[in-house]
Amino acid sequence: MAGRERNQTDMDKGIVIPDDWPGYPLDLFTSPEHYCEDLECVYIPHGVIMDRTERLARNIMDDLGDHDIVVLCVLKGGYQFCADLVDCIKVLCRHSNKTLPMRVDFIRLKSYLNDQSTEDLHIEGAENLSVLSGKNVLIVEAIVDTGKTMKTLLDHVEAFSPKMIKVAGLLVKRVPSGTGYLPDYVGFEIPNRFVVGYALDYNEYFRDLNTKDSPRVSTYFKVWTRQLV
Repeated sequence: MAGRERNQTDMDKGIVIPDDWPGYPLDLFTSPEHYCEDLECVYIPHGVIMDRTERLARNIMDDLGDHDIVVLCVLKGGYQFCADLVDCIKVLCRHSNKTLPMRVDFIRLKSYLNDQSTEDLHIEGAENLSVLSGKNVLIVEAIVDTGKTMKTLLDHVEAFSPKMIKVAGLLVKRVPSGTGYLPDYVGFEIPNRFVVGYALDYNEYFRDLNTKDSPRVSTYFKVWTRQLV
């Protein structure tokens, strides 16, 4: 199975954000007025996200370069991270001796009720996964919570007999009920906070936080006002 258990080095875990990290004050950035009362802080500025995504793209090129891959984007929350990651890989391909031909497919998972991950997993688009047979597959997900959803998805994908499966996750939460699962490529390990923005939502709200707020201030994750328990 793709991914690893939680006995990795700090590099494997990505950038580790401590539990007491307060984020940046909202008034240092721009944000839509209709969300101001619902947001606590700017947790990860967009520039940091993009720099980390470029590093992940380079790691993926080092590991998978010169192999055709199918990028399986997990919707809806993963679309922005997937788009940026694929763009970074394309740029590297133009300036590298290696090449990484990619096909992008999409799958949608539903496992959240409000702000809680549930045991029920609904997979939409699963009927098209026969194309993964014998292929190198890179699953791209925005956030890994308990790890149960990803493990279920991996079992489902493996049933189609791909040649190899790797997983890239932008965010991994430290949660008490976690399985210990980590993706192969991790952007950030974060506390058990509910984050929105960069295509992550709360009941479909907050997806419209702009990708770029102005020529000088780019998007960022913003933290929902509650800390999960």
